Amino acid sequence: MICNLCPRRCGAERTEAAGTGRCGMPSLPVVARAALHFWEEPPISGSRGAGTVFFSGCPLGCVFCQNESISHANFGKPISIPRLRGIFQELIAQGAHNIDLVSPTHFAHAVCAALPEPLPVPVVWNSGGYDRVETLRALEGKVDIYLPDLKYLRRETAQRYSAAPDYPEVAPAAILEMFRQTGPCLLDGDGLLKRGVLIRHLLLPGRLQEAKEVMDWVAAHFRPGEVLFSLMSQYTPWGRTPEFPELNRRLRPSEVRSAQQYMAALGLEGFIQEDSAAQSTFIPAFDLTGV
Repeated sequence: MICNLCPRRCGAERTEAAGTGRCGMPSLPVVARAALHFWEEPPISGSRGAGTVFFSGCPLGCVFCQNESISHANFGKPISIPRLRGIFQELIAQGAHNIDLVSPTHFAHAVCAALPEPLPVPVVWNSGGYDRVETLRALEGKVDIYLPDLKYLRRETAQRYSAAPDYPEVAPAAILEMFRQTGPCLLDGDGLLKRGVLIRHLLLPGRLQEAKEVMDWVAAHFRPGEVLFSLMSQYTPWGRTPEFPELNRRLRPSEVRSAQQYMAALGLEGFIQEDSAAQSTFIPAFDLTGV
């Protein structure tokens, strides 16, 4: 396949055996882990866990990525489309509240093929927010919940930390398309999200003002409760952060506190992550479990 799935539109040739281009992935899905996951937001993980499928490779190049062994080093196992659907069914049999697809952007074609008919649980598209609107439109009716990041709204920051200067235009457009598809958030009687958009933002050291700009954008584009917002304070220096001294530290309590107060003042509904999540022990073991 000649691939233009992600916003880089690199036109790389991806075969079943190998891939070139930004993500470096073949056309077959490559998976590093498939298991119940209890560390997503409460309406995603619930009491039994999300049925999380971690795809390898990534169109972004975030220097602080905690999943770098699979996103950058491309560890994982190529599987067939029938096997991918089989994994979905196995996770559902284990009690998963949903099927949570992590970093699926560059495997959108495989996800579509693996979902010829609806599953008995919601499908979650858990991405970095760097998604083409045209690719998302092909998913309409197959994805119930969108869980995108909104990392940056400044081009220079997106270029420095993710090598994606167009991120501030691409991600907001993608989120608006996601909301068009799902409409306002819908939770069931147990507080589980059945449909909607939950936007995540990871606080970065020294970038408090930019976090506020992200929250301002969400508040300006959605009425209270239409989407949920997750303010994440799990940042841990990782990956290439020694090359970026301003990122090579943990968050200060004052940064976290100020961001939380700003979120509350804006009236954004959602979640505030506990400081205890900023530990490497919360990074899953990418060991081909469930693959």
